[in-house]
Amino acid sequence: MTNMPTLHPAEPRHWHEVPCAPLPGTVLGHTGKLADGSATMAETTDAADSDGSGVFRYLLLRSGSEVRAYVNRCAHFGVPLAAQQDLLKFQPHVQITCNVHYAHYRWSDGVCTAGDCEGESLLSIPLTVDADGTIRIAP
Repeated sequence: MTNMPTLHPAEPRHWHEVPCAPLPGTVLGHTGKLADGSATMAETTDAADSDGSGVFRYLLLRSGSEVRAYVNRCAHFGVPLAAQQDLLKFQPHVQITCNVHYAHYRWSDGVCTAGDCEGESLLSIPLTVDADGTIRIAP
């Protein structure tokens, strides 16, 4: 008998390949609601999805005037980095840590610096910030 490899669906390589990813131009937040050094979990829902399963989870990180966004999905196991905001582990301006397998991701670029997925990255979401502080997905 031959052992057949287990087939897994391809992991998304870009943020827009994640199920329920919102369109460019979608508002993700506002700089006035993000403190310097904050890592904030958020989500959008697909209005066309009637059963409520169309949720896209992401993180907003603020360092001074810079805001970054990553898909809230561990590169190692594909699960959210934390189940809820008060469980999100991070060192402001330095790193975010996955609560499941404790992978450490660099704040500035999402690269895993320690853990089972070392060298892999969180999926970065390109952003624009309007003059009034509205944060949107870049076109």
